Amino acid sequence: MGIIEERKKRTEWFMDARFGMFIHWGLYAIPGRDAWVRSDEEMSLEDYEQYFEEWNPVNYDPKKWAKAAKNAGMKYAVLTTKHHEGFCLFDSQYTDYKSTNTKFGRDIVREYVDAFRAEGLKVGFYYSLLDWHHPDYPAYGDMYHPDRNNEKYKDKKRDFNKYLDYLHNQVRELLTNYGKIDILWFDFSYKGHFAEDWRGTELVRMVRELQPDISMNARLEGSGESYGSIMTDDPKVTAGDFTCPEMIIPMKGLRTPSGTEVPWEACFTMNNCWGYTPMDIHKKTASQIVRKLVECTSKNGNMILNVSPTAKGDIPKWQLNILEEVGEWMHENSESIYGCRMSEFEKPEWGRYTQKGNKLYAHVLDECVGAIALPGVKGRVKKARRLCDGSEMLLMTPWVAKEFPGYEFVNYGKPDYCSFSIESTPDNVIELTLEDK
Repeated sequence: MGIIEERKKRTEWFMDARFGMFIHWGLYAIPGRDAWVRSDEEMSLEDYEQYFEEWNPVNYDPKKWAKAAKNAGMKYAVLTTKHHEGFCLFDSQYTDYKSTNTKFGRDIVREYVDAFRAEGLKVGFYYSLLDWHHPDYPAYGDMYHPDRNNEKYKDKKRDFNKYLDYLHNQVRELLTNYGKIDILWFDFSYKGHFAEDWRGTELVRMVRELQPDISMNARLEGSGESYGSIMTDDPKVTAGDFTCPEMIIPMKGLRTPSGTEVPWEACFTMNNCWGYTPMDIHKKTASQIVRKLVECTSKNGNMILNVSPTAKGDIPKWQLNILEEVGEWMHENSESIYGCRMSEFEKPEWGRYTQKGNKLYAHVLDECVGAIALPGVKGRVKKARRLCDGSEMLLMTPWVAKEFPGYEFVNYGKPDYCSFSIESTPDNVIELTLEDK
């Protein structure tokens, strides 16, 4: 079986799930100025050490997190086991810079895995390829290291192979000590650090040996701005199983030059920051999130939505409220998301189509005046029902639409030109049952 065929098999469940939770959590929750605070402010390791000494998230309860994810309609989660700062949320034998060595004294990853599995959710690990704490990771002159401009480190000798041994050993721990893991989310490659610079082929072979069914992202080769060889018809071993556009949705579904579909997952924050940042008030609404989830699904993609727990271990209340609202919509309409994909029909101007077999889901995102014209389905629709409650929609051409014989029309009731307002829902979904071609 070739790389593309293996990839398709490994990502089958993933591309059916469509919706997941990202969890960015680490020492950076204490300063509360996003996950990149140490790099952005070129903060010394000595100054950052205070957060390690202080770390004690007494309210950490992953069971609550897991319930929030499940109730929102999410099917999987990915936790930052180690972000760029180098602090490990697991009990690694290769470092003292870990949660079990803090006042808190607990293996956060262990509890996360147990809690999310108990809710029936798939479990994923994020692991940063960068490490601003390790003594052998390049510092002076690096693009992102907090000490990139610190003359004190200009002539300091570093053995990058020692760091790579550390990286590989920690990945082995994560994929050995916590049972079956469903997703491995590396972050990220950049100039001078691509694929084989990480001893990538060796790393991937170890991953496949330890967890043959795991879905791995494409950032051993790429980053948020480039996807790597996964977008070609001859992907490398290091290409990964899915690519992950960041804070953007591709214009169309992603394909290789020959037309082979490429699995993808768009990752989004709820405000503008990945880590806990209380002063960032640019909050997305539940309606925005639902609409973007629908857009991803309609283009054969997933969406993973980030939460950013506080230093005490709580998912912020405003984020929980949004998840609850999204969950209310998903409770009634998730059949138009799970297992769905790009439709065989053109995008309608009033919204989007998603499709699963002979079920075509019309996501009406605009308010309607009169009947809704359904492009591309003339003569194919057997019946129409509102997905949220199963109520009948009328399939009839209103007298005012006689001049448009190429369209099927669906009506919310009589009179057959009645209007529909979407003030009460971000997306009204109509389930259309299709005749075979």
